[in-house]
Amino acid sequence: QVRLKESGGGSVQAGGSLRLSCEATGYAYCMAWFRQAPGKEREGVAGIYPGSGNTYYADSVKGRFTISRDNAKNTVYLQMSSLNPEDTAMYYCAARAVSGCRLRPDAYDYWGQGTQVTVSS
Repeated sequence: QVRLKESGGGSVQAGGSLRLSCEATGYAYCMAWFRQAPGKEREGVAGIYPGSGNTYYADSVKGRFTISRDNAKNTVYLQMSSLNPEDTAMYYCAARAVSGCRLRPDAYDYWGQGTQVTVSS
């Protein structure tokens, strides 16, 4: 069982930055951030293997978002820069306990409640 709690969302102007945090209890083989805007499907943003630190990203955020982890705090971060209104969404942290990690919602077994990110123009 993995429990996830996100924090760090908020409102920011276009071009600004935010850092999201996801505190986990329990073991996760990989963790990822997803987002879902109103009326749209949930999409993968970035993922990380906490053990190795290896990361993977959606093309839409490469160069702007960085995922990282602090294993001592059991926390994964998503540093978001150069935000634009299209990044507005509810952001969710997800975890998977075994291999098979990919940026698809059905690949993850555990989910947080989400944190809202709103970017104004």
